[in-house]
Amino acid sequence: MSNCILLDGDLAIFTQSFGAATVVVRPGALRASGPTTVIGKSVCVAGDEASVSVPGCAYTTPSHPIPGTGTLEIESLAGDQTASKTRSGGTPVMLVGSQFTAKFTIAVKASQQTPTGPVLDPQAQYAGRGSFRTGNTKFQGV
Repeated sequence: MSNCILLDGDLAIFTQSFGAATVVVRPGALRASGPTTVIGKSVCVAGDEASVSVPGCAYTTPSHPIPGTGTLEIESLAGDQTASKTRSGGTPVMLVGSQFTAKFTIAVKASQQTPTGPVLDPQAQYAGRGSFRTGNTKFQGV
């Protein structure tokens, strides 16, 4: 149900593939700031996607097999992940929708060992995708 309203504590589920990087993903929980409550929980409104941050995720790339770590975050929502009419406190509510754009920001670079020493992954960030999982199957937004 892609029109289901997201609630406090619902999960952002990230894909493992972030371009050339394979990330050992963990879900991130949304922190809702909407004044409206549904089933005793606050609703998520546009902007609450910034509350998701999952630090300490390991990653590797085909050319850098010694793992590094970084943080998963939501970069931007898909157009169908905010309601066009349903609002909470004047702000559009967030919906399950399709897939958001995610980013993986590197804290410790993955590397490869060479005879002259380690070679670090030159990237600072990778782009990926993810989706939301909610316990709310009853209340929908438009």
